[in-house]
Amino acid sequence: MADRIGPARQKCAVTVLGGPTTVIDIGGLRIIADPTFDDPGQKSYLTKLTGPAACEADVGPVDAALVSHDLHPDNLDEGGRAFALAAPVLLTGPVSARRLGPPAVGLAPWTTHELPRADGGGLLKVQALPAVHGPEDGDRDEDGHVNCEVTGFLLSGQDLPTVYVSGDNASMGAVAEIARRVGAVDVAVLFIGGARVPAKERGRPLTLTSERAAAAAAVLDAPIVIPAHYDGWAHFSEGRAEIDRAFDDAGLTSRLRGADHGEWTALAP
Repeated sequence: MADRIGPARQKCAVTVLGGPTTVIDIGGLRIIADPTFDDPGQKSYLTKLTGPAACEADVGPVDAALVSHDLHPDNLDEGGRAFALAAPVLLTGPVSARRLGPPAVGLAPWTTHELPRADGGGLLKVQALPAVHGPEDGDRDEDGHVNCEVTGFLLSGQDLPTVYVSGDNASMGAVAEIARRVGAVDVAVLFIGGARVPAKERGRPLTLTSERAAAAAAVLDAPIVIPAHYDGWAHFSEGRAEIDRAFDDAGLTSRLRGADHGEWTALAP
């Protein structure tokens, strides 16, 4: 039987709890990305269909929270916001950090925050990476972002796999720039789902479609791809069947990891 999430730390593993919410145990630390813990229901203009596969108590204390963006309830709902703000460290983009307030630390793209590792291996580096939350030609907000500011993250450290968490990125240009500047990654947690909202960008995808996710995996040369952000919400237009088909069409099925929500995918150091 596969190991399910609980407060006990894994040596090096990832689990998706549903929606975008991802827990990463690495370097003796527990990191949560885009926590969402609310029950199903109407969340502003979005509809949540299913709750997470684990609650806050199952996750237990974390060492840091990564928030790709704070404005959309499918990436940070009320329960997730409280959980993230209670973490010792909350890393996000500069605009989101100003809205969230302490303890949020705003990281501009390509800047790095270092966390002392609990396994005695030195430091875990968390690098902020660019993301575009919609089409490249989409409407820009007052800060110059499509839809809103979104931040991706890269986790790395000595003798650890590099783990990329995409956030709500729809841009292959951003993926290409990441590959150019940081090189190949060992693990790519890709927010997929082809999220679409009719009132935004003429209903065009605001996150990676399944086909773009397969292309991103190839560009990043990631041997392990963990899909997230593809179920649990009514505005996600593509699910696991479409993801599986796109990766099969691209000849990349062997890279996908298909653990059920709340079950760990072990990562080789």
